[in-house]
Amino acid sequence: MSNQALKSVLTVEEYLHYEELSNIRHEYIKGQVYAMSGGSQEHDLISVNIITGLKNQLRGSGCRVFSGNMKVRIKQLDLFYYPDVSISCNPQDRQKYFLDSPCLIFEVLSPSTERIDRHEKLINYRELDSLQEYVLVSQTEKKVEVYRRGDRPCDWSLATFLQNDIVEFQSLGLQLSLSDIYDEVEL
Repeated sequence: MSNQALKSVLTVEEYLHYEELSNIRHEYIKGQVYAMSGGSQEHDLISVNIITGLKNQLRGSGCRVFSGNMKVRIKQLDLFYYPDVSISCNPQDRQKYFLDSPCLIFEVLSPSTERIDRHEKLINYRELDSLQEYVLVSQTEKKVEVYRRGDRPCDWSLATFLQNDIVEFQSLGLQLSLSDIYDEVEL
């Protein structure tokens, strides 16, 4: 992405092209690109545990689980983010490098991203008509927060799960125990 320094604002097409060639990931916000930092061992274990648990439950459903290497586009806001885990059940959601219609998005909180995940991304992800649940997962304590879309687009509720709870993802009828999410993670 070093050629990007020659131009301060990129088009979506330029961003997608450079991102294919780059060995680091960048999020795209209205023409500006921001390098993604690497995650901790705990962060990666939590993500893998979520992907593994959900993939097994979704087998044969037509829904697909993606890791933090798949971008999510919020077209109306001119944004691309890399959530830690995302799920799409839309058969038309087949772009090679990004999803347009995820129904479930997970962000594993880290000290450097927590403020953005809790505020900016929470607000922006809600612009996706397809999104039913947005999940924030702590990597410092056994705690999962699930924001759920209500009957009206502007109605969202929050459910918090702690310690040995079973987290319910109502939009897809899925469950994961906090023990499974935090398997092999030292807190």
